[in-house]
Amino acid sequence: MEIDVGKENICINKLIAQKKELIFVEEDMIVPDSKPDILNSVNLSGNVCIYKKEVLDGKIKIEGCVNTYIMYIPDSQDDNLRGLNANIEFSKVIEIQESKEGMDLALSVNIKDLECKVLNGRKINVRAGLEVNIKLYSNEDISVISGINNISDVQTLSDKFSINSLVGTNSTKVYIKDTLNIDEQDEIAEILKADVTLTDCDIKISYNKILSKCEADVKIIYLTEDNRINVIQGKIPAVGFIDMQNISEDNICDIKNEISNIVIKPNPAEEHSIYIEIELVTTCTAYERKDVELIQDLYSPSTNLTFNQKRIVSTSEKMAKNTDFSITSKLNIPEIADGNLLDTELLPNVIKEQTTASKILYEGEMTINIIYTNSNNSINSNMSKVPFEFSIDNPLNNENINVDTKIKILNKNFDVKQDGDININVDLEATSEFSQNISMNIIDNIEVGDDNRGKDDYDSLVIYIVQKGDTLWKIAKKFRSTVDDIARANGIENVDKIDVGQKLYIPKFRYVNALSA
Repeated sequence: MEIDVGKENICINKLIAQKKELIFVEEDMIVPDSKPDILNSVNLSGNVCIYKKEVLDGKIKIEGCVNTYIMYIPDSQDDNLRGLNANIEFSKVIEIQESKEGMDLALSVNIKDLECKVLNGRKINVRAGLEVNIKLYSNEDISVISGINNISDVQTLSDKFSINSLVGTNSTKVYIKDTLNIDEQDEIAEILKADVTLTDCDIKISYNKILSKCEADVKIIYLTEDNRINVIQGKIPAVGFIDMQNISEDNICDIKNEISNIVIKPNPAEEHSIYIEIELVTTCTAYERKDVELIQDLYSPSTNLTFNQKRIVSTSEKMAKNTDFSITSKLNIPEIADGNLLDTELLPNVIKEQTTASKILYEGEMTINIIYTNSNNSINSNMSKVPFEFSIDNPLNNENINVDTKIKILNKNFDVKQDGDININVDLEATSEFSQNISMNIIDNIEVGDDNRGKDDYDSLVIYIVQKGDTLWKIAKKFRSTVDDIARANGIENVDKIDVGQKLYIPKFRYVNALSA
């Protein structure tokens, strides 16, 4: 007999691998002939740009650069401070055993530390430690059996699952171009430092399109021709459109913004401005939360059915949660009392993470770098580390979950007192993305098997004593009865509750070896 089955197509999204790895990139740089020798560095900062990322069998490959700015004390009587700008190009391969070509890659790369060593007056070594956060996903279209149409007495054991079914993934390039005006009296000698941060990211969904919006927060410290140090800051909006078929407002959208290139350069002196160009890659992966009912087991009292079972794992319960917390601290820098605070750099870093069923607990430290001038107008920097702790509620109430937490600075306040004391207050926001893997049975290849049991092996009733591990489903399948018939014959109201040693009457059974399943 040919089995006529009903089928449903679903796309299974699965987190294949998650890895965090620290990589190091470095390069020796020659001080250009147009600049004086370097005595020692005052500050080193940078922005990461990712040119290309590739998923290969057993590994992923990343290509990019660290766009660095170095403030240094020159060996010169005419200059108190000079600056260098250079790109450290890198190409790195990270081994991931589960990686297969064609998988989806979610990647973020953050600077953990920067170091500058003076090798001689004309040569320096710059080294960057980069934290690479990797998530690899696979998406598989599968056809699941929803029912058997031509056998009337098939008994099915089903379970309901909530899964994230992939709607689609796509990306777009966004070019941010603008000009920041500086003071009319300023003529830029060189740029000493440039920070670019993406903030206020948001999306809106319309017909088959995703509107992605964010702002590039740009802060630039520059040196004038008359040896003054000045700071300029501005926000530049960025808007991009991503095409995606069948997208709706009910879908879950993972948006990733990645800087792939930065150009910052002074315009001609008479324009008193700085040109900024940023190339941004915005990627959206959209999921539909889908409730599916899958057959986990089946049999027929009248027909011997055979089938195959396979176990699959999917990602579910994707959600995000924001948690605000604050850090307060106090530092003393006597030299700053007669000088000026030029800039502050904050780098929060999570060191330890513990997940319980109710909360996720974090321990970390925030690196604080203060750039300032003293009474002689010489520039200096002071670096310190401040420990912090915070916790967030676990919305899935499960220890076995996937959590990815990123921390951003909301506000910072550095109150400098006359004695050089600095009161520091920082407001932060932790954005945590949650998901969990669920395991499901899929039944396929249902066939009518040989039935070697005698056709006359019928009886009207048997008495069975419930054993450890028994369920009504297992007992009904063993005796070719049905759960409903056994429950009705024994007055059982809750079919999920039977007791070991309980005596059950099994009606209308077809006897098979009671010792076999």
